Amino acid sequence: MTGAGLVTLGETLGLLVADDVGPLSLTKGMRLSIGGAESNVAIGVSRLGVAATWIGRLGRDPIGDLVERNLLAERVRAVVHRDDAPTALMLRERRTGSVQNVTYYRHGSAGSHLRPEDVPAGIVEGAGVLHVTGITPALGEGPAAAVREALARARAAGVPVSVDLNYRSRLWDAATAAPVFRELAAGADMLFAGDDEARIALEADGSVGPEKLAAALAELGPREVMIKRGRHGATALIDGRSIEVPAVPVHAVDSVGAGDAFVAGYLACRLTGCDPDEGLRTAAITGALAVTVPGDWEASPRPHELSLLGAEEDVQR
Repeated sequence: MTGAGLVTLGETLGLLVADDVGPLSLTKGMRLSIGGAESNVAIGVSRLGVAATWIGRLGRDPIGDLVERNLLAERVRAVVHRDDAPTALMLRERRTGSVQNVTYYRHGSAGSHLRPEDVPAGIVEGAGVLHVTGITPALGEGPAAAVREALARARAAGVPVSVDLNYRSRLWDAATAAPVFRELAAGADMLFAGDDEARIALEADGSVGPEKLAAALAELGPREVMIKRGRHGATALIDGRSIEVPAVPVHAVDSVGAGDAFVAGYLACRLTGCDPDEGLRTAAITGALAVTVPGDWEASPRPHELSLLGAEEDVQR
């Protein structure tokens, strides 16, 4: 797979993370950053030397300025539409050393006003890959229509489509998400899902293992299916070939953003002509590096940093 780079669209939020472990009401300070599944992937791809474009709506406010500034600083092309509504915000409480709670302030946000007209003509058609997630359709009718329009234009232009299901229970329930997830999967060439998200899409119970989940998702249409399993690695089904991807051992500091980093590693590798096996090896490394420091995207590696963990694990068939 080669092409002009990655194009993605969605909502990026301001992110406030508590400095201290414990109840948010007792924290002495918070760190301000940004976060969003699609922009996390765009930053990860850009750091690996591949062109990336993010499309979205931001408020005419300091948080919107922060999002745009950070994307530009990471060499992500930002196609920004400013909106009268505020940029969304999320607060992350570090309730224990391993448990984090998130509170969203995104109802009626600028990002929820995304619409098909916000995707400029030719931008999807010129992409090497279009990447979307299951988060954006959950934001409302406009964002859902924007995703469907982008997918239709990608298919018409022969642009490969990547989908990460990314279920968010604060936005919709599993029963509402399931048919949308299946629709997204049917339009994907590459599909990423956690095992819990795969079960939502397939309305399967917990007894169904990752290999069967991958096979069932592949029957919906995608040629490449990756089931992300966290510290257990990943299970992939590529053109009918089953591949087990071992996790790279690492001391986890903050697990948020690991899935997005995995996706970014795989897509960046595939966009530069790597085969799927090498893409999966790279994805395992980028996913592992993501958890080594606090933040959603801050630990995304550059090419020369892929050897930082000394990870040379071969994909096991």
